[in-house]
Amino acid sequence: MSRTVIRGGLVITASDEIHADVLIEDGRIAALAASGTPAAEAWTAEKVIDATGKYVIPGGVDAHTHMELPFGGTFASDTFETGTRAAAWGGTTTIVDFAVQSVGHTLREGLDAWHAKAEGNCAIDYAFHMIVSDVNQETLKEMDLLVEEGVTSFKQFMAYPGVFYSDDGQILRAMQRSAENGGLIMMHAENGIAIDVLVEQALARGETDPRYHGEVRKALLEAEATHRAIKLAQVAGAPLYVVHVSAMEAVAELARARDEGLNVFGETCPQYLFLSTDNLAEPGFEGSKYVCSTPLRPREHQAKLWQGLRTNDLQVVSTDHCPFCFVGQKELGRGDFSKIPNGLPGVENRMDLLHQAVVDGHISRRRWIEVACATPARMFGMYPKKGTITPGADADVVIYDPHAEQTVSAETHHMNVDYSAYEGKRITGRVETVLSRGEPVITEREYTGRAGHGVYTPRSTCQYLN
Repeated sequence: MSRTVIRGGLVITASDEIHADVLIEDGRIAALAASGTPAAEAWTAEKVIDATGKYVIPGGVDAHTHMELPFGGTFASDTFETGTRAAAWGGTTTIVDFAVQSVGHTLREGLDAWHAKAEGNCAIDYAFHMIVSDVNQETLKEMDLLVEEGVTSFKQFMAYPGVFYSDDGQILRAMQRSAENGGLIMMHAENGIAIDVLVEQALARGETDPRYHGEVRKALLEAEATHRAIKLAQVAGAPLYVVHVSAMEAVAELARARDEGLNVFGETCPQYLFLSTDNLAEPGFEGSKYVCSTPLRPREHQAKLWQGLRTNDLQVVSTDHCPFCFVGQKELGRGDFSKIPNGLPGVENRMDLLHQAVVDGHISRRRWIEVACATPARMFGMYPKKGTITPGADADVVIYDPHAEQTVSAETHHMNVDYSAYEGKRITGRVETVLSRGEPVITEREYTGRAGHGVYTPRSTCQYLN
């Protein structure tokens, strides 16, 4: 039996903050005991980690990543190997990535393809959601089978006509099926049909720069689609999870639905909390680095997103990590913003940025852990195996130095992308050591993990319903 003891740290979970020692046996949390007590002092182990003056927190759960995603004639630049290694550097120990059903193909074909990409390559544990692009009777039957085997969430798109888009009838059918089988529908809520009209008109006017990406994807079209998705879910009697919420008007739609007692949930991402249309308008072609969908919004939206996180109208912060290099990938859209691959790198930055939000007074320490670890684990059926530090949980543990200072930069990050969306940002707090199922992946700021340590994690259904 392998044993590790973490001594002297402040253990922070979504519900508690306690000065406690943590005993790990065979990859799981075996016990916690108040530091300095006879019970804790009696523990012996081959390995002792001194966490004095540090936080001991659960490994982050990033429930929205896109490794190796095909998009716009190219692929996301992080592989499962590089992306999960970068995640570990940032204190994330579980990702939930999106397997893609292509139109004309089955869910199973898409899922098998993503298993093949990930298996044997991940530094940390991983699971899958399923993107449903082609709703038909066979697809609906397959949804039942996938839920049974631990793929319990399905993403649909109201955006990207001709690629991932589902119309209201297809969305309703999938929602009705998920109401029966326990699956959770995740929605990209933007009115893609209307946006395409605005894109066409902008390009005809000669408005080709990256900033117009934000102007055509209007906040009102995010709000309208969010409202429509909520009503369709209500008709179907199904829960709904709206991904990457960026606009205050969309937050208001979620808050209204939740005030009515509906099982409607919202996720936002660090880029919407820390970046804005100011970035999209950076001179030259620099703005292309910040092209993602939903788009960055004017700065005044940030306060409403932070408020939503505090009031639990938004429950989760994920990254929507989908990196494309500036050179050779983002540049595909020079002269036509609609050809810029949509996505930002961020899987390595999320835990640190949210700790900075604690320092800045936006959220509490426990809320940090709640939105980044515990709630994503509960939302997607992995709690308490993931997302907390409690006896029986996987020993996914981060030793976090709340006083260390760092400057975010592409020079020092580990994501396989040639720029940082947060270049030059100063942050207080830094990951020091990361354990994944008790195995050291990062040891005092050195990578000690390996591709293939991470294992596929089947999930139960949503544990966050009213």
